[in-house]
Amino acid sequence: MAVPKRKVSPSRRNMRRSHHALKAVTVGEDKTTGQLKRPHHVSADGYYNGRQVTTAKVRP
Repeated sequence: MAVPKRKVSPSRRNMRRSHHALKAVTVGEDKTTGQLKRPHHVSADGYYNGRQVTTAKVRP
């Protein structure tokens, strides 16, 4: 079984964990509806880059 030879210092441990933080989600305003949406994603009404690419889903 592998056992560490030396104790990992708090500095080295924290540097390893520096990439574990959650990042905020990037959102932008949709051109057609004004709703917030993720960049490079189709909006709720089916528009992408100013033109309609899919039909909107109707929710009951």
